[in-house]
Amino acid sequence: MAAAVKFLLILSMLPEVMSGTEIVTHVAEVLPGLEIKFRVDALGMLFALVSSFLWIVTTAYSIGYMRGLAEHSQTRYFCYFSLALSATIGVAFSANLLTLYLFYEMLSLATYPLVTHHQDAEARSSGRKYLLYILGTSIALVLPAMLICYNLSGTLEFSSKGILGMDAGTPLVVTLLLMFVFGFAKAAVMPLHSWLPAAMVAPTPVSALLHAVAVVKVGAFSILRAVTGILGVDLLRNLHAGTIVCVLASATFLIASLIALSQDGLKRRLAFSTIGQLSYIVLGVALLSPKALMGGAVHIAMHAFGKITLFFCAGAIFVAGGKTRVSELTGIGIRMPFTMAAFFLGAMSVIGLPPTGGFISKWYLVLGTLEAKQWVFLVALLASSLLNAAYFLPIVYRAFFIVPEETFHDVGIHEAPPWCLVPLGITAAGSVVLFFYPEVFLGLAQIAAERLFGG
Repeated sequence: MAAAVKFLLILSMLPEVMSGTEIVTHVAEVLPGLEIKFRVDALGMLFALVSSFLWIVTTAYSIGYMRGLAEHSQTRYFCYFSLALSATIGVAFSANLLTLYLFYEMLSLATYPLVTHHQDAEARSSGRKYLLYILGTSIALVLPAMLICYNLSGTLEFSSKGILGMDAGTPLVVTLLLMFVFGFAKAAVMPLHSWLPAAMVAPTPVSALLHAVAVVKVGAFSILRAVTGILGVDLLRNLHAGTIVCVLASATFLIASLIALSQDGLKRRLAFSTIGQLSYIVLGVALLSPKALMGGAVHIAMHAFGKITLFFCAGAIFVAGGKTRVSELTGIGIRMPFTMAAFFLGAMSVIGLPPTGGFISKWYLVLGTLEAKQWVFLVALLASSLLNAAYFLPIVYRAFFIVPEETFHDVGIHEAPPWCLVPLGITAAGSVVLFFYPEVFLGLAQIAAERLFGG
């Protein structure tokens, strides 16, 4: 109920934002030019809409998963689950880098108990790695970058033209850019990515939360804000500074896709897929063209629906039959046809095939590479989409079209409980609906692009 109320509150602001208005609230002034301040603009609204809606679905799924497996400490689990939503919306509606940074760190601390939920040696080891990467990079890189920017400009307020002067030197700008890209390690740009597969030790709803809705998207969104609101697209284009981030993003999604091909663990394959998909968003921002920015922003929504469907399906398979490996899924489509059909739709969206929403965002990313005249990154983008198909479609083929040598031995396996099944049906249907009706997200992305690049 709380998640539904939050979604309706956010939805109530949509008409005003779609009309081009920004809603601003001042909370407190910390230092001259430094405030705790919130602003609802097009980019923030896009991220908040996706996060708050999918949170309702994920909460329902969590009930089916956690109770279906009789997990311990469910009260603690749902408490931190809710805190993570608050932190995510705080990041979405931050008006400056200071406010964003505070909520970014709040999210890191709120998700740590979720990652370590099982409280065994593997969970604690993964939790330490999670905090080391997520908190360590933000303190070591983002905090100094904030201090440098504040020292140079006297503010950390997000501006469509950036806050640094056009006379800022190339070494300084490139250094700050890399500090933001690697400092917001939730985006999992290689080589600061290994925390994400390690976090798969968490319960599947947490994996869905980490990979599709909150944590990783907060990382990509924070990079988007830093690039467009602090450094500024005009300055980065004048210095040709975006190319180095394009190279990092392209290398990340190609290498991650190749690694995913070799993973037999279903959640690990999905984890490396997420690493690659996040870098599409980073590439969209770094290309510094309007259509690429639209593609990157819309990919936040399209990937969220597709990837959360895949994680829901992985969890449903585990709840119903205890299967965790791709090699164990032979013929499972016979016993769980609804789940595996939803998996197919989620995979299509992540690959970027019609009729799913992922096609829309990848279409704009391709147009963005053409608009920026970056043919190398166009080839990389198309090659990675082929790799996406190479590591997802064999799973579907194995589930539906390979008949086991003997009668399917897991006779007891059937569809998961409704609390697990209905949410994955909703998100899979959402991936299809967004192909035919993407206007809200495309409209918000276009408003943001016009504000940053001019009409």
